[in-house]
Amino acid sequence: MKFERLNFHKDLLKGIAKLGFERCTPVQEQSLPESLAGKDIITQAQTGTGKTAVYLLSILNKLISDRKVVRNPSALIMVPTRELAIQVDYDAKSLGKYLPFRSLAVYGGVGYAKQESELSRGVDIIAATPGRMIDLYKSKTLSLSNIDQFIIDEADRMFDMGFTPDIRYIAEHLPRRKSRQTMLFSATIDSRVIRLASKYMKPDPVLVEIEPEQVTVDLIDQRLVYVSNEEKLPTLMGLLKRPAFERVIIFTNMKRTAERLGWKLVGNGFPAKVITGDVAQSKRQQIIDRIKSGRVKILVATEVAARGLHIEDVSHVINYDLPNDAANYVHRIGRTARAGKTGIAYSLVCEDHALNLPKIESFIDCKIKRKWVEESEMVKDMAGSFRKQRNKEKGRESRHSPGKNTSFTAEQKRNKRPIKKELRGMKKRPDSTNKQKRLPSSEEERIAYYKKKYGEDFTSTTKTS
Repeated sequence: MKFERLNFHKDLLKGIAKLGFERCTPVQEQSLPESLAGKDIITQAQTGTGKTAVYLLSILNKLISDRKVVRNPSALIMVPTRELAIQVDYDAKSLGKYLPFRSLAVYGGVGYAKQESELSRGVDIIAATPGRMIDLYKSKTLSLSNIDQFIIDEADRMFDMGFTPDIRYIAEHLPRRKSRQTMLFSATIDSRVIRLASKYMKPDPVLVEIEPEQVTVDLIDQRLVYVSNEEKLPTLMGLLKRPAFERVIIFTNMKRTAERLGWKLVGNGFPAKVITGDVAQSKRQQIIDRIKSGRVKILVATEVAARGLHIEDVSHVINYDLPNDAANYVHRIGRTARAGKTGIAYSLVCEDHALNLPKIESFIDCKIKRKWVEESEMVKDMAGSFRKQRNKEKGRESRHSPGKNTSFTAEQKRNKRPIKKELRGMKKRPDSTNKQKRLPSSEEERIAYYKKKYGEDFTSTTKTS
């Protein structure tokens, strides 16, 4: 279905066309007629299906229909991460490019001053994370008195991240108007979503379900390569040398793996940036902006750090580590093939994570294609030892850390030198407490030893036949 059939205002259609959108995705085709009619909706859809446009177009269309620019927020969008808040705000500005309405992203991790200044100028649409949203409301910087459209995006992740009390607090403080429209979007519809809907939505909301399997199998070319642990990095670098790998996101299961992999890639001539939970918000945003502009083409990220990332035209997603949770596999590869486009996802299956593969293939109800990377295509690791480099960096940091006295006076040196010599000349006594204790060899002696150490109540758990 084309967007023109939905009778949007001509200036809103101009914004849609400017972004290159012509036809609705399945979730848009099923949800928009209901949301534009003012109905409450619950939509089950994965990231990358075009669900953000559903609620933004509904909001902008209502603001046009009301024909008033109040500059007092009338639409509130709750999201789990600051990256998603920034992306939703960007999309709102893009779709509303030819409209007079203002939007703002409200999130933590940065100072209050800039957001408070923007709010004082007046906004129509707020995309917010729960914590900062509540802070601004309690300080009376942000008013909820005019909210008549309330959206909860990625509701399941909100629950997983512990935001349920915050969402309830916000919903309780919204105006109790019968005309208020509530829209809820979630990758899964479970009892938590149903309970929230029953309390804060109109009776019998419209339910739209887009199966996650349909998205992953139909639009993404999924491939896997079996590798040994030693072949993993050379295989990855061999893939990255292929011309088709234009904009790539590489996922790891652990922060340390991401840091090590990013360092190795840079050391081997592959300019890459790393996002983990420890990266400051300002730096995260700089990295994301550089990727979107094309200045950086390889991003290494952990699953948690990548939540809420919205980067268009990702040509490839690579699972350097197979995720432990099958649902996270769908979430990861969904970073490519966004909004109806196609994409390619590679998974490197090594001995450490091979047991995760059956669960993933069962979840997506699909056998992933097996591929092979020839040994001649693998790239030898020339970056050296990551551990040695980190130890050197830590040594430099400790020597130059502020407040640490790294120099001694002449008197201190004189007093220090004899002590060192004396320590070097000392011989350990046979009964020295520094001597490592050896446990008794027999079971009876060990039990006696443990009873002496832990008390007479200690008993052996060894079963005797």
